[in-house]
Amino acid sequence: MATAADWMSAASFISMAGLISFLGRDGTFYLMGWTGGYVLLALLLAPYLRKFGKFTVPDFIGDRYYSQTARLIAVFCAISVSFVYVCGQMQGAGIVFSRFLEVDFTTGVLIGMTIVFFYAVLGGMKGITYTQVAQYCVLIFAFMVPAIFISIMMTGQPVPQIGFGSELTEAYGGGYLLDRPRWP
Repeated sequence: MATAADWMSAASFISMAGLISFLGRDGTFYLMGWTGGYVLLALLLAPYLRKFGKFTVPDFIGDRYYSQTARLIAVFCAISVSFVYVCGQMQGAGIVFSRFLEVDFTTGVLIGMTIVFFYAVLGGMKGITYTQVAQYCVLIFAFMVPAIFISIMMTGQPVPQIGFGSELTEAYGGGYLLDRPRWP
């Protein structure tokens, strides 16, 4: 659940929604690759992290391969990837907090960073992991409700995955949803 919460985070949500919005059907290929990567991560790495009782990939790699060098390389890779990822995360946090609290964007980013820092100091990595589990529950509900209702509205199908390949209702011009290269 914690890994899924990261996958459904602000950075991925904003970027994937933007890609599909601007590229139409072609944007879904990126979404499928992103989702396929998550499934591979969930199947090939997450069970071993859980089995070893580790909460971070560098801890797992260091213990699994009995190597401090491997752990240091994993730390470097994790920090490099995380830095780029956090830039997108903070962009999303800044937008959310600036809109909800009616403050400027920079203040919204600082509020988001303060909250993350607070959780990290109080609970450590384990606390952040459990916070991500709660975030997952909220996000999955927030993603599924609009997806179900948009699917019903556009195709008459309550299951979005089925509606994705279904015919559009007359209000949306008929034809198949996937035949539209991009929305006007």
